[in-house]
Amino acid sequence: MSSPPPVDARLYRDAIGRFATGVTVVTVDDGRVPRGMTANAVSSVSLDPVLLLVCVAKSARSHDALAAARCFGVSVLAADQRALSDFFARSSADAETPMGGWPYRTGSTGAPILQGTLAWFECRVTEWLPGGDHSIVVGEVVDLALERPDDEPLLFHAGAYRRLGAPL
Repeated sequence: MSSPPPVDARLYRDAIGRFATGVTVVTVDDGRVPRGMTANAVSSVSLDPVLLLVCVAKSARSHDALAAARCFGVSVLAADQRALSDFFARSSADAETPMGGWPYRTGSTGAPILQGTLAWFECRVTEWLPGGDHSIVVGEVVDLALERPDDEPLLFHAGAYRRLGAPL
């Protein structure tokens, strides 16, 4: 039996982009400089124990920092925080002032926690799995908070930022 032809990467990206996601910033401090990266490849994994995962490109500057730190934060962005997302989406974001001057505090694990977001999670890495050109990082949630539970989330769909529409 022959293998199917390889999937076109551009078509895959366009198709998976139709899956609406929330926008987050994953933060880490490896002892050199606190840094963050915008990420929408974040998912809940388990309630017992409480686990979430993030997928990090092996080419990302935060990749090696996360491997060294073994802990990270995830901040869920509000609809009015597009500038925060844009800042941490730049590859040069970690070369500037720590966390770009955005307000943050240091969590119990040492992970930077952005302030003023919808919600945040602080995690310890429990598994590091290969995922093609990404690493799949599973973290046990050790702390979390809802900061703005009634505000709208920042969404990403079809290559653009979006807001919630009317409830169905």
